[in-house]
Amino acid sequence: MDFSTISWLGVVVATISTFVLGAIWYGPIFGKAWMNEMGFTEEQLKEGNMLKIYGTTFVLEFIMATLLAYTLSGHGEPLEMSVAIYHAIIIGLGFIGLSKGVNYLFNRHSFKVWFIDSFYFVISFTIMAIILTVL
Repeated sequence: MDFSTISWLGVVVATISTFVLGAIWYGPIFGKAWMNEMGFTEEQLKEGNMLKIYGTTFVLEFIMATLLAYTLSGHGEPLEMSVAIYHAIIIGLGFIGLSKGVNYLFNRHSFKVWFIDSFYFVISFTIMAIILTVL
């Protein structure tokens, strides 16, 4: 794999954007609904190792942004914004969302939690694609 054609500034900004989106998405927007659907209380969530959870999340999101940048890079060819957004939606919904749907059916999770988790990735990948196209 040749990563020389991607913008590392774009990758860092895209990583930060998806991290911030997650804080908003699973905070004020869908935080309480997600907790209820997953059967968590605020006290249970506070018991987790936050450094490990947030640190690992950031690393995984950095890897996702890097791979998205590589995928969208066209291996040196500039990519139109609409094409980048199209690919982001296909990845977010078509791969991640549908894969989560299969797992959530077997795990007996609700449609509501599937929607919350899957559309976070659709929006996240779309925002990252926009950033990566601009930067």
